[in-house]
Amino acid sequence: MMTSATLEVAAVLLAAILAAAAVAPWLATIFRIGSDSDANCEPETDGSWSRLLRGLESPLLRAAGVWPVREMTATEYAIAILLFHAAGFGLLLFLLRCQPLLPWNPDRLPAVPWLIALNTAASFVTNTNWQSYSGETTLSPLSQALGLTVQNFLSAASGLCVLAVLVRGLVRRGSATVGSFWHDLVRVTVGLLLPLAILLGILLASQGVVQSFDTGIDVALVEGTSTAGGEAPSTRRIVLGPVASQIAIKQLGTNGGGYFNANGSHPFENPTPLTNLLEIVAMLMIPMASCLAFGRWVGDRRQGYALLAAMAVLFLPFVVLIVRFETSPNPWLAAAVPSIDQATSPEHDGGSLEGKEVRFGPASSALFAVATTATSCGGVNAMHDSFSPLGGLVTMWMIQLGEVVFGGVGTGLAGLVAYTLVAVFVAGLMVGRSPEYLGKKIEASEMKMGMIVLLVPPIVTLVGTAAACMLPAEAAAAPNPGPHGFSELLYAFSSAGNNNGSAFGGLSATSAFWTLALAAAMLASRLLTMLPLIAIGGLLAAKRTVAESPGTLPTHTPLFVLLIAGAVILVGALSFVPALALGPIAEALQPAMAAGEGTR
Repeated sequence: MMTSATLEVAAVLLAAILAAAAVAPWLATIFRIGSDSDANCEPETDGSWSRLLRGLESPLLRAAGVWPVREMTATEYAIAILLFHAAGFGLLLFLLRCQPLLPWNPDRLPAVPWLIALNTAASFVTNTNWQSYSGETTLSPLSQALGLTVQNFLSAASGLCVLAVLVRGLVRRGSATVGSFWHDLVRVTVGLLLPLAILLGILLASQGVVQSFDTGIDVALVEGTSTAGGEAPSTRRIVLGPVASQIAIKQLGTNGGGYFNANGSHPFENPTPLTNLLEIVAMLMIPMASCLAFGRWVGDRRQGYALLAAMAVLFLPFVVLIVRFETSPNPWLAAAVPSIDQATSPEHDGGSLEGKEVRFGPASSALFAVATTATSCGGVNAMHDSFSPLGGLVTMWMIQLGEVVFGGVGTGLAGLVAYTLVAVFVAGLMVGRSPEYLGKKIEASEMKMGMIVLLVPPIVTLVGTAAACMLPAEAAAAPNPGPHGFSELLYAFSSAGNNNGSAFGGLSATSAFWTLALAAAMLASRLLTMLPLIAIGGLLAAKRTVAESPGTLPTHTPLFVLLIAGAVILVGALSFVPALALGPIAEALQPAMAAGEGTR
C-alpha cells in the first residue's frame, strides 16, 4: 500500500501536469514563431486572444519608442538583451543605494551597502535571486515591490524570449531575422506572466499570505522579555507588506527571492499545506508547459512530449531518492540523541524534522527542495543545510545538471534543446550521417555555441569553489568543518553558476570576495548561456530544411529520450562527481566509517 508521502508527492505532480496542460495552449499563442514578416500584421486567424494582446501591447511599445515593431537579426536581438540587462542592473542598483531618499520607507531603512547592492542587482537581473541579506530588515517595501518584483517579471520574460529565438531558428527557413526582443518581452509579460501572477496572488492571499500596503503592526507580547537595560517592552513589531504579489511571480518565474529572510518557510509567505502545493505547482507549471508548447510551435507535438519525457526521466528518480532520504532516520541524530523518534508512523512520515517546518513535514519539504533546485527557482521551505548528506546531494546534483531538468522559465527548455543538439550530433556521427534535428542540419558552428552553453556553468562553479578553498579566510565562511563545510562552498557556487539562488544556509557570504565572486558567477552564467543560444537560433533560422530520409534519426522515440537524458547525466557526472565525492558523498560515509572504527 502506498504511503502518505507517496500519495502526497503523486498528487502534487499530477496537479502540476494538469496546470501545465492548461497553460500550454495559452503559451503557444504568445509568440509569433513561423513568420518573419512585419509583426504589426497579425493575421485574423490568430483569434481574439492575439487581437486582445495586440491592443494591450501596442500602447506600451509606442511609449517605449519601438513601434512599429521591426524584426531583428540574432546579433541585434543579443545586443538588445545585453542593453536590457545593463539597464535593469543600473536601475535596481539605484533603488537599493538611494533607498533612504525614496518614499514608502516607513522604517527609515538605510541604503543597502555597496557590495550587497551589487550582488543583489546582479542576482535579480539574472533570475538567480541569491540573497545575501534579510529582506524584511534590509529593503523597504518600495525596493521590494518596484525593484525586486519588477525584475522577477522581466528576468523570467527574457528567458522565454531566448526560448522563442531558438524555436524560431528551428521553424523558419532561410530567414535573416529571429523576432523582436521588445515585442517578445512585452507580450510574454503582459500576456502570460502578469495574468498568471494575479491569479496565483489572489489564491495565495486567500490562504493567508500577507498582501498589505501597511508595512507593519505592533502586537502585545504574550510573555514579557527584558532588554539589556532591564526594561520590558510591551509590544513587538511584525513586518508586513505586498508579499503575495511578490511570492506569486517568485514561484511562477522560477525566481526564488523571498520577501522575508526565512523565504518559503515563513508563515506569511507559505502558511498552509495548500499554499505549499500551489507554490510547487507554480514552479513546475511554465517549464512543463513550455515543452508542450514546443510541440505546437514546431508542428509535431511528439517532439514536445519527448523533451518533457527526458526531463521526467531525470527528475522522478531524484524525487524518489530525496523523499526516501529525508523520511529515513538520520544516523547522526540517532547517535547524538537516542531518544529522538524518527520512525515512520500513521501520524508521521518518518525521518528528521531538523530544519523543516512541522506543517509541511519531511516528504513535502523534500519535494519542494527537489522542485526548486530542478527548476532554478531557489525558493525554499526548509533549510537544505539540515538535510541528510544524500538529500543535500540531490539538491546540488539537480542544480549541477545545468538547470535543464525543467529548469528556469524559458532557459531550462532552451538549455535542454542545446543538449538535444549535442545528442543528435553524437548520434549522427555514430551512424555515419550528417546530424539533423527537425529538418535542420547541425554543423560545427552550432556545436561550438552549444558546448559554450554546456560548459560555462561547470567552469564557473568549479573555478569559483576552488578559489574559495584556496583562500583560508573565505573558506572559513563555511562554519562547518570537513565535508559538510566543503559542501556549503560547492553549493554556493553551484547555485550562482547555474542561476538557482538557493543555498546551504550556514554559509556567511557577505565578504567582498563572496559578494563579488558570486555576482560575477551569476552574470557570466546567465549571459554566456543566453547569448550562444540566441546565436544558435540565428544560425538555424538561416538554414533551409533538409528532407527527411530513411536514415534520419527519429527524435521523438523512447530511445532518443534516453539519449538526451544520457547526455545530460554524462556531462554532469564528468564535471561534478569528483567534487561531490569530497562533499556530500564523503559526509554520508562518515557514520559507517565511524562505526567501523568503533568495532576495531
